[in-house]
Amino acid sequence: MLVDLTASGSRSTETAGARRPPLTMPDYGHPLSFGTFVTPRSTDPQHVVRLARHAEDVGLDLISLQDHPYQPRFLDTWTALTWIAAHTERIAIAPNVLNLPLRPPAVVARSTAGLDLLSGGRVELGLGSGAFWPAIEAMGGRRLTPGQAVDALTEAVAVIRALWGAPGAGVTVEGSHYSLAGAKPGPEPAHRISIWLGAYKPRMLRLTGATADGWLPSTAYLEDGDLERGNAAVDAAAVDAGRRPGDVRRLLNLQGTFDETGDAFVTGPPEAWVERLLPLAVEQGVSTFIVMADDERTIERFAGEVAPQLRAAVAAAR
Repeated sequence: MLVDLTASGSRSTETAGARRPPLTMPDYGHPLSFGTFVTPRSTDPQHVVRLARHAEDVGLDLISLQDHPYQPRFLDTWTALTWIAAHTERIAIAPNVLNLPLRPPAVVARSTAGLDLLSGGRVELGLGSGAFWPAIEAMGGRRLTPGQAVDALTEAVAVIRALWGAPGAGVTVEGSHYSLAGAKPGPEPAHRISIWLGAYKPRMLRLTGATADGWLPSTAYLEDGDLERGNAAVDAAAVDAGRRPGDVRRLLNLQGTFDETGDAFVTGPPEAWVERLLPLAVEQGVSTFIVMADDERTIERFAGEVAPQLRAAVAAAR
């Protein structure tokens, strides 16, 4: 089987956009979910497991880990996710987001499918095109230009999805960065694994709309208006690819504190969080909120106080 990369979302959308009516999709109708984003520090390797178990105990839906393979102060993300999966029962797990330049996509496909089978279908896959290039080079990776990095990610998504297929004939993917030459697909994951892309620039947003299951930005890298502009770009690319804008879940990594002071994205009591996050859900379509937290108390209050209040407020608004 030959995988065609020409429908990867890399084509320009300017011409189609000129004749497309404006897209307005304030709420994609997805059920809300809540997760946490944890730092896998190697100085206390069991801390990340305790946080994952606590997140599951208090009712969060997702535990996610950042991935910086060149950082010796961090545990390897795949190793940590596997250990977390073995010590939890319900909560979904995901890299947020995987550093693709140091992780061959064919191996990522096998690793993700295997962990999904072992965990009973609890794995989702966040992918990034790469950053911190000097550190990547120091680990033996190849520095890419921004355009090359998007091309490589486009090819990687095709490779990963091809290898998640049912066992059968070999798969061929002809890419400039990643290729398959008759590789056997499989194992099939336990469920349909979602691919979420950490995207900010126009080509990455078009790729997200054309091929991904989720858009996963972080508040630390967003400026005023970026969510609106990003949603419009993702929606337009989805329509151009024959998809619905709602086929792409909108997720958000957010910085928050329950203190009254600080410069986090959201601060103050749970009611202040709900007031801040409600418009993002009903006006910007965000349906998965992921708090960046390395302490049990923040995770507990986010799950026990913010999540139920926000669910109720969104239900009332809808």
